[in-house]
Parts: sequence; C-alpha cells; structure tokens
Amino acid sequence: MAKILIVDDDPDVVDATEMFLKKEGHETATASSRKEGMQKVQEFAPELLILDCMMEEVDDGMVMARELRSQGFTAPILMLSSIGKVLGQDFDRDDEILPVEEFIDKPVDPRI
Repeated sequence: MAKILIVDDDPDVVDATEMFLKKEGHETATASSRKEGMQKVQEFAPELLILDCMMEEVDDGMVMARELRSQGFTAPILMLSSIGKVLGQDFDRDDEILPVEEFIDKPVDPRI
C-alpha cells in the first residue's frame, strides 16, 4: 500500500480522510499547515500528497505544490479544496500555477 501525506488545516477533513485511507491499508501522516507539510514531506517521503489549497493563507496549497515541484518532488499531488466555491471560479491542474495531478472540490463524495 501507499504512504500518503494529508496536509489540511481542517481537523475533520484530516480525520475522515485518514480513517478512510488507513481502512484501505495505507500508511498515513498528517500536517495542518504549509510549513509543517514541507517538513513532513522530507521526513515521511510520501508516495501521494493530498493537499488543501486554503490554509493559513488562501494560496498555501498552491504555493506548496509549486515549491515542491521546483525542488524535484515527483509524487502525485491531489488538491482537495473548496476554493472554487469560495471564489466562484473553476480550478484545474496547470503546470505553472497549480502543478497537481487532480483538483477535487470539497466536500468529497466518499464513493468517488
């Protein structure tokens, strides 16, 4: 199974996501901020990163994704966020602005 890092400042989202992933047999680690997430990437070496967009700053997840890619991080990044609903805009992957494999709006249907 995969090593998955969840970076989100909403403890309910973290708990629910971690519970589901552990039930499926994955090893997980969590962080609640961009700074903590960057440290956990180094320590945990995740094979998948599940990343919130809005944390302490509205663009923390986007900044973190760009910073990781510029440092050579190649594992898939899945962006989970409600930013599209908050700003009234659609977001999707973009190699320069949002270098992630998938962008999924919150709340997430667990059946997906």
